[in-house]
Amino acid sequence: MELKLNRPICFFDLETTGIEVAKDRIVEISVFKVFPNGNRESKTWLVNPEMPIPTQASAVHGITNERVANEPTFKELAPQVFQMMKDSDLAGFNSDRFDIPLLAEELLRAGVDFDMKNRVSVDVQTIFHKMEERTLSAAYKFYCEKSLDNAHSAEADTMATFEILQAQLDRYPDLQNDIKALSEFTTRKKAADFAGFIAFDQNGDEIFTFGKHKGVKVEKVFEDEPGYFGWVQSADFPLYTKKVLTGIKLRKLNNKLF
Repeated sequence: MELKLNRPICFFDLETTGIEVAKDRIVEISVFKVFPNGNRESKTWLVNPEMPIPTQASAVHGITNERVANEPTFKELAPQVFQMMKDSDLAGFNSDRFDIPLLAEELLRAGVDFDMKNRVSVDVQTIFHKMEERTLSAAYKFYCEKSLDNAHSAEADTMATFEILQAQLDRYPDLQNDIKALSEFTTRKKAADFAGFIAFDQNGDEIFTFGKHKGVKVEKVFEDEPGYFGWVQSADFPLYTKKVLTGIKLRKLNNKLF
């Protein structure tokens, strides 16, 4: 089933040095862009992560330090990646919990002001887990009746994810062919930041989900303990979390002024 689109959507996958969003780096990124008129374009980049690739990571995706030694850094590639994705919704396999947060970190680190305010995301893995409970390779076999060759190649995983979503729409009549509806269906838990350090309470206000201020409104913490904002900014939190907290602080200051 073809996707019903009001705007482009970019399916993408990352291969990385590890699974720590705030510390690890991209070594390969593949983007497959689908337009509302049916046109498609794809691009895959190898990336020099500017840090050693652990052997256990190379064992998974096959990308070694030698292979990326002469490739561009993500900072050099960031304008191209952002240009391809900036007008699009996003989709991937486990993308809400890993690929999008790590991509956001890399873009922010490269000086690109990335956020999700004017776009939605569809996590194809969540549809799969809600319906069948399997892995990507099993999902490809189950929905598309194909074997996933070159698993853990960013390009192969990206294309498989796109085909799986199309097959899921064919298989489940109750699954609405609408990107916003699919985004809502695949969203596990509403959070203000990707890492889940800031959630929303029943009134839609941001609250902390960790530490001594767990469950307390962010604005109240900043008012009662002004130094807490500075501590978070200097601590080892994801850049996107810091960006969200900065936005809340600026919003509160603007509200006081006006």
